[in-house]
Amino acid sequence: MVSKSFPDGIASSRDKPRLLDRVRGEIRRLHYSPKTEKAYVSWIRQFIVHQGKRHPETMGEAEVVDFLSFLAIDRKVSASTQNQALCAILFLYRRILGVEMGWPDNIERPQRPSRIPVVLTPGEVKALLSRMSGTTLLMAGLLYGSGLRRLECCRLRVKDLDFGRREITVRDAKGRKDRVTLLPLKVIKPLEQHLEGVRRQFQDLRAGAGYVELPYALARKYPSARREWGWQWVFPATRTYVHGESGERRRHHIHETVLQRAVHAARSAAGITKPAGCHSLRHSFATYLVEAGYDIRSVQKLLGHSDLETTMMYVHLAHVGPFRVRSPLDETI
Repeated sequence: MVSKSFPDGIASSRDKPRLLDRVRGEIRRLHYSPKTEKAYVSWIRQFIVHQGKRHPETMGEAEVVDFLSFLAIDRKVSASTQNQALCAILFLYRRILGVEMGWPDNIERPQRPSRIPVVLTPGEVKALLSRMSGTTLLMAGLLYGSGLRRLECCRLRVKDLDFGRREITVRDAKGRKDRVTLLPLKVIKPLEQHLEGVRRQFQDLRAGAGYVELPYALARKYPSARREWGWQWVFPATRTYVHGESGERRRHHIHETVLQRAVHAARSAAGITKPAGCHSLRHSFATYLVEAGYDIRSVQKLLGHSDLETTMMYVHLAHVGPFRVRSPLDETI
């Protein structure tokens, strides 16, 4: 097949709309996350550029393997990064170009190494949280006390909190699933006080602001919902922005890097040498529950794992039952 080259590596004159715009459109139609859209578009662009800006229709297994090898050998990326790049390319061929491929099974997927998650002891968690304050302290408390992922915490809306039942509903989480988890008793009062401040901030609706982004087509189905209190972010950003399409002055949720930096700073101030981050608090939540003897299925539901095997990892980390092994040196007199 004759090679075709395109100046921008994205589209030919017959491609309307442009190739990457088609990718974006299909990803949004399937309700993939914005992060997935950004990653897939980036990998597809890199694949095309790496192959001399040839159109993907002129390429196949050999070019994909060459690109994956380049990532591993020259870029030294991890196995999970390679797999993400491969998924993006396969998405392009299957969903956008409609190419029937007989070669994907011939491509060996890189195997991710088995890593032991970083888990903090209760004492280390206490030391870390004692070095935090304000909004990020509340958020870190929810990571540890509710087992939330970092972005799940940032995206909480007021309606997702049930103080009466002491529950948090996590919407559209990883795998596009909803789940219910714990609302720790210790955070209820400070969280209520925090929401009082958020409600005062919500009054900027009177000044033409106060709108929030709604998921998918809800903005069209419920036009007034984006101005309702229940849909407001629990942890809103300090600044507003003007939405390009609607012209509305909106307020986004706090950026996840704000929480990430605060946790890292607190870890350093507490003198914790473990490479712990936000996700370590979620790992610590799960390990604590397993060590406390809670049913593994209950832990699985609280974490939102599809596969029980993923949750079983914490059983191996917990110092209980058959895993309570003592060193022979400790038994030596």
